[in-house]
Amino acid sequence: MNNNLKERITAWEPAAVWSEGGDGRFTVPAERFRDLAVRLRAEGFDFLRSLTGMDWGEEGFGVVYHLESTATGENVVLRTVTPDRENPVLASVCDLWKGAELNEREAFDYFGIRFLNHPDMRRLFLRDDWVGYPLRKDYDPAQNPLRMSNEVARDSTASFELMPDGSIIRKRNVLFEEEEYVINIGPQHPATHGVLRFRVSLEGEIIRKLDAHCGYIHRGIEKMCEELTYPQTLALTDRLDYLGAAQNRHALCMCIEKGLGVEVPERVQYIRTIMDELQRIDSHLLFFSCLCMDMGALTAFFYGFRDREKVLDILEQTTGGRLIQTYNTIGGVQADIHPDFVRKVKAFIAYMRPTLREYHEVFTGNVIAQERLKGTGVLSREDAISFGATGGTGRASGWACDVRKRHPYAAYGKVQFNEVLFSEGDCFARYMVRMREIEQSMDIIEQLIDNIPEGDWQVKMKPVIRIPEGSYYAAVEGSRGEFGVFIESRGDKYPYRMKFRSTGLPLVACLDTIARGTKIADLIAIGGTLDYVVPDIDR
Repeated sequence: MNNNLKERITAWEPAAVWSEGGDGRFTVPAERFRDLAVRLRAEGFDFLRSLTGMDWGEEGFGVVYHLESTATGENVVLRTVTPDRENPVLASVCDLWKGAELNEREAFDYFGIRFLNHPDMRRLFLRDDWVGYPLRKDYDPAQNPLRMSNEVARDSTASFELMPDGSIIRKRNVLFEEEEYVINIGPQHPATHGVLRFRVSLEGEIIRKLDAHCGYIHRGIEKMCEELTYPQTLALTDRLDYLGAAQNRHALCMCIEKGLGVEVPERVQYIRTIMDELQRIDSHLLFFSCLCMDMGALTAFFYGFRDREKVLDILEQTTGGRLIQTYNTIGGVQADIHPDFVRKVKAFIAYMRPTLREYHEVFTGNVIAQERLKGTGVLSREDAISFGATGGTGRASGWACDVRKRHPYAAYGKVQFNEVLFSEGDCFARYMVRMREIEQSMDIIEQLIDNIPEGDWQVKMKPVIRIPEGSYYAAVEGSRGEFGVFIESRGDKYPYRMKFRSTGLPLVACLDTIARGTKIADLIAIGGTLDYVVPDIDR
């Protein structure tokens, strides 16, 4: 963080204390945090990159916020903590950043932190009858036997308000009125793209309200990471967004390498970049296939799957995996590229360019596709930023949010490519962004594939890795947007806290806003073009 910004924050809030450990951050007293958050939002910090619940033991519970100004590119990390372990309460910021709404529910779910004036203090992932808060350090898993009973969906929720005398009152907020016609979609439904459940209030065919229920595939990966060594945590990232396996693992390796101060060889930077872009093509081809199938275009579905297999064959020859890549390692990659890798990648690109034109002929120009996608499910640029809906969704709304441009990493600073932007913010724009990004990914690969430098593909690392005490954040441009990794280290061989910044959670968060006023059939097109992957949401 630059000194000018530090001085401005200290001037706005003298009680904010700067600490240097890791990336560096400000600690703000809980009673002063809300005022500083309001000031930062007014000063242009409009993008909440990440919100991480924390258990700091005797110090209490709290939250770490990563904020960015989309106008200046400045970043700031804030930390606030409440010492009350019995009844932890913090101020909500979901009225400042819409993306905070589900993130604060996640912090409540895992740590029991109640956020004042948050409209919906329900658990986000776990059952309402779950006992305790699993990411607390003193959590006892024996409190929760396996429950086979169905969970009853509630039509109301609680919120907490601070009264002038300092007391906190609990209020009841209604989700659905008795006279509303509410239907259930999912969790087992082909067009929810995984086990995700929506309760939808309808007036005829028109959607009036949508309530998303997550947690049906929950893996508890962040909790598991606390008991694993740093090399062991790598295995879990591929299983989050399995269509961005290489990118997810790249982000975790980058974060650990940042903490260790390790600079990976140039050869590794090139290989990682090429693998990330092949993974992006793989993901976007599946996006095309699934969207076409959701809308009844079966021929186009087969085209996309046919060509995705060609990418997977190339990846498999080097990494040994198709869906789960397990290729990036701390300080390098698992193995050098296969002798046929360069030739096969170049042959695939030569094949893919004319084939893309076929896709557009068979689907993009189809009158049914155009009628169903254009003008449907509009997300404004302002809302995209407020929700933190990055990736193709944000760029379709005119937000230049590409991490490869904002915070260049690996070999992205050495290549020329265009950030694909549309202004309409509708389903068709979200579709076209990804189709154009396939072309840009091929351009990036072409600039690198013949110029991979000689050298080592792995830095020699110690058998036991310990990251210096502090907090670290690193992010990559995943297939669906910014995938970030936050690590808090106490200098041990295990992370004290590891948090994954989901690409999909903000996309689910904005669904209610996008879907209101559209028809129930449009929800399928909207979900398809948002392109979330559920295990990435249910971490």
